[in-house]
Amino acid sequence: MKKLPKISDSEWEVMKVLWDKSPLTSSEIIEKLKPVTKWSPTTIYTLINRLVKKEAIKIEEGSSPYICYPIISKEDYTKKEYKSFLSKVYNGSLNLMISNIVEEQNLSDEEIDELKKILDKSKEMR
Repeated sequence: MKKLPKISDSEWEVMKVLWDKSPLTSSEIIEKLKPVTKWSPTTIYTLINRLVKKEAIKIEEGSSPYICYPIISKEDYTKKEYKSFLSKVYNGSLNLMISNIVEEQNLSDEEIDELKKILDKSKEMR
């Protein structure tokens, strides 16, 4: 698989819109982002162009208005970010990360049961 690009927090917002529904015209992306971010259309066009250069999204050739769609999946990018976070913050220790989450969060009985199910399923799949 091709190396995934580094995406800024602002670019991530554009990607979320496209992952939620695509393809979209650049105007539709602006329409969805403007109320949430208060960014100008020029700023959003700049973010779209950066994502095209990073090969995270593609614009259909010859389309007017621009029709944009993601060429990297949310799943692949989320996995990349998770691995980077785990390595950077927890030195690669999944146990430490989960321990910190469980200790810092006030988990409900349902959430604890769900975590147990996930761990049991993981154990069965080995």
